[in-house]
Amino acid sequence: MKSQLTVLLAMMIGVLGWAQESLSLTLDEAIAYALENNRTAVNAARDIKAAKKQRWETTATGLPQINGSIEYQNFLKQPVSLLPASAFDNTESTVQTVEDFFGLTPIQEPDPVEGFIPVVFGTKQNVNAQATLSQLLFDGSYLVGLQSAKVFLEISENAKIKTDQEVRKLVIQAYGTVLLSEENVNILESNKATLQKNHDETKRIYENGLEEEESVEQLLITLTSTANSLSNAKRQRGIAHKLLNLSLGADVNTQVTLKDELEDLAQRNILLDLVAAEENIENNIDYRIAKNNERSQELLVKFEKSQALPSLSAFLNGGYQSFNDEFTFLDSGNEWFGTAVVGVNLNIPIFSSLQRSAKTQRAKIALEKAKAELTETEQQLKLQMATAKSDYQFAIESYETSKKNLALAERIEKKNQTKFFEGIGSSFELRQAQTQLYGAQQEYLQAMLNVITSKTELETLLNSDIN
Repeated sequence: MKSQLTVLLAMMIGVLGWAQESLSLTLDEAIAYALENNRTAVNAARDIKAAKKQRWETTATGLPQINGSIEYQNFLKQPVSLLPASAFDNTESTVQTVEDFFGLTPIQEPDPVEGFIPVVFGTKQNVNAQATLSQLLFDGSYLVGLQSAKVFLEISENAKIKTDQEVRKLVIQAYGTVLLSEENVNILESNKATLQKNHDETKRIYENGLEEEESVEQLLITLTSTANSLSNAKRQRGIAHKLLNLSLGADVNTQVTLKDELEDLAQRNILLDLVAAEENIENNIDYRIAKNNERSQELLVKFEKSQALPSLSAFLNGGYQSFNDEFTFLDSGNEWFGTAVVGVNLNIPIFSSLQRSAKTQRAKIALEKAKAELTETEQQLKLQMATAKSDYQFAIESYETSKKNLALAERIEKKNQTKFFEGIGSSFELRQAQTQLYGAQQEYLQAMLNVITSKTELETLLNSDIN
């Protein structure tokens, strides 16, 4: 009974493990999965969280700050001070005078400095505990820092949008490539089966003396070439699946089943209205990133200018001190002396040998460069949008043309196959028709994928229908 339970448990674990390693996704589901699991997208989301923390970090520098410290000192050898002997009454012993006046014990050392009395001030041990409350009242750079932190968060958010768009494009490309590779394998398997049948029939006819050997050899050349293409297509299919898994953020060995069909996706992605869509440059994420860069450089100019402004802060300091020759600071009867101080600190920049001016001028140069880059980005995007519309329209036209050409190639190949077996057509003509058919099949598969990917590229540039 125990062994049966062990086997059953092992089977359940195996089933669960297999379930974790398999996915069944439509294209939209694959995109949604990737946006949550793709490692680049996940890190971009983390960058937003980090930017929010940094924004609070900058904000907190202008809020009240409290710091405390405890200092303990134990003089292994106390410092000695020299008092002038002439300052005391000479009618009595100088040593006695010092003891009465200061409550200190002069140090009796050999060869004392003439005219001075060596003494030790203070105790051997002391503790100083204090706390300081500080508050920034005015600092121009702090105000600019708050604005910069907000812009930095916007940069991180735009970077996340850009990353999501790139992940979306990558998934669509990978998903379509897998579908293409699957269709390619199916077509090549069908072609190989047809060629094998033709070759076998032609070989039997040749063996009966009713066909030339060249016909068998012509078919064998086509069959061998198709078999090699099929083997390569299967290898490419495996690589395409791994690339899809990588773009999804899943393990490369995960079994992914695609629910959509390549032809259905191509049909759904034919939207002629998209070609006439309005080109709003400001919606494009690359433009917004370039705009962020310009804003960052503007703030850098303001920051450098703010360095010439005074800064004002206030502070409140309080603490306790205790002194003794022995370590009695933790005793209940130990005496502590309190101290407190309040004040303000005004820092006024006066002269920096034109260093601040040089920094400001350098920041202005960087701002001019950012403005030029923004203009260049805007012009580049206009060209890219026009190109993407043209490419998308051409992809649709090529799809329609390749679909018609495929139907024609299939009819031509079928006619030549009939003519060949009826003895009124040559094997060379049949091979030409078959090669033409196989080329039309590949063109049709690629045309469907081009429709999908070119539409994605145009949507990304227009920032239209982005999930």
